[in-house]
Amino acid sequence: MSEPHQDDRYEVVVVRYGTRSTTASEVYLNHHLYGDADRPMEMDYFFWVVRNAHRTICVDTGFSRAGGEARGRTVLIEPAAAYAAVGVDLAQAPPVVVTHAHYDHIGNLDLFPHSPVVIARQEVDFWTGPHRGRRQFHHSVEEAELDLLARAVDEGRVTQFEETHDLAPGVQLVRVGGHTPGQSMVRVRTSAGLVLLASDAVHYYEELERDMPFSSVADLVGMYDGFDLVRRWTEDGEVAHLVPGHDPDTLRRLPALPGLEGTAAVIGALAPAGAPS
Repeated sequence: MSEPHQDDRYEVVVVRYGTRSTTASEVYLNHHLYGDADRPMEMDYFFWVVRNAHRTICVDTGFSRAGGEARGRTVLIEPAAAYAAVGVDLAQAPPVVVTHAHYDHIGNLDLFPHSPVVIARQEVDFWTGPHRGRRQFHHSVEEAELDLLARAVDEGRVTQFEETHDLAPGVQLVRVGGHTPGQSMVRVRTSAGLVLLASDAVHYYEELERDMPFSSVADLVGMYDGFDLVRRWTEDGEVAHLVPGHDPDTLRRLPALPGLEGTAAVIGALAPAGAPS
């Protein structure tokens, strides 16, 4: 007889929905300082699903068709179709974690009109504050999408947290800042160990390994501090699986979600209900 799923253990589904071609000099802040020749790079776009028998949590919502087209991004699968493909029922209004408010992380909030939303208070404060429209920040957002977030706040659907937030048993949000003032990560317990959804606190594995900050940064010291925190968690074994925000190598390092090879991977897959434990 099978054992019931533990309330604080999950599977994490990593979904690749978009991509682009870029260069190292565009990706890394002051790339010339490292003495490397410029080189082509790929950047993939992901959202994440955290689920068990008790709950489903969506982490970020990807870029919208309009937001992607405005920046020349390639859509590999429409996010609404991707949610359906991995078994997320949007009609159930699953809670949404917003790690930060850039266009490629809140672009489909309209798919979740009744969902509770969780985001760091510093992120909301920044994007409703006096620096929202400055060019170095504003190029990464869409006004209509920030307005959707503000509407969710007005509707009372948004929980804002300061530094950490225990969203559910086994799911913790941690604000690190750096990339944006409220940039957050998600720690998830799974049967395969602790998973860290770093989002854009770490865009690429190389970014962390070579201590190379990303080109878009609100607080450089905060970004370095975030690197140090993630490095400490991974090197001491507390975090078993680091999932960066944009690295194309992510799906090659993780087990594919059956039937969605090349589109989705899974960590800590749960046995189907009724399967032998």
